[in-house]
Amino acid sequence: MTTTPGEPTPALPGRPPVVDLATWQAARDELLVREKAHTREGDAIAAARRRLPMVELDGTVEVVGPDGPVPFLELFQGRDELVVYQHMWYDGAPHQGQCEGCTTTAWHLKDAVYLNARGVSFAVLTTGRWDEVAAYVEFMGYTQPWYSVRDVEAPVGGAMGYLTSFLRDGDRVFLTYSTTGRGNERVNGALGLLDMTPYGRGEAWEDKPEGWPKGDHACWYWRTDADGNATWGPTSRPVPQWTRPGATPVETLGRG
Repeated sequence: MTTTPGEPTPALPGRPPVVDLATWQAARDELLVREKAHTREGDAIAAARRRLPMVELDGTVEVVGPDGPVPFLELFQGRDELVVYQHMWYDGAPHQGQCEGCTTTAWHLKDAVYLNARGVSFAVLTTGRWDEVAAYVEFMGYTQPWYSVRDVEAPVGGAMGYLTSFLRDGDRVFLTYSTTGRGNERVNGALGLLDMTPYGRGEAWEDKPEGWPKGDHACWYWRTDADGNATWGPTSRPVPQWTRPGATPVETLGRG
């Protein structure tokens, strides 16, 4: 049910203009043309991605998980495809000092059941020592498999902060795709929902109408204090940590 203004409604400060449903529908239909074009272009890019060449790597290289060293090939869990997130790590830092951006990505994919149903396995790799990593995984309540790739060369190890895809052909393993930065956003469903809202992500770089809230620096909501105020510093933690048992205000991020 909608209300239809009998007379033009004055614009509310920092709000979209108020119109009748037919006027809204016409504007929505106009935007839908652009949205469909955007979707088709995304499909075309995905098709090109499937046609990228690939690089063979040594599937016997060992990574460390809860059962000790295992060959990278085991991460496929018998499936033909594997997606990994390469999580940054700060050696010796307490839980609140680990990467808030990587926490955002890992938190949004706590269960890979729908990937598994399509023959794709998922794992998180990080350069941390396994004893530190194991404690962090337990604290966060993660259910997807984690492995330490400390001292392992790229593309399995090396630089972190990437989403990377691999293909298996028997005992042969191939690197097929990798992305970072905003390419990682495809995991973060919260960002897609925020992009649908009138105020968007609340970030300063966004194109906003006159009078809208100006927004803050990019990714301002990744860390908050105990009261939910977005902030970086010794009183903050990655946002999901506040839901974990024992998460309390802290004195240091422990990042040397």
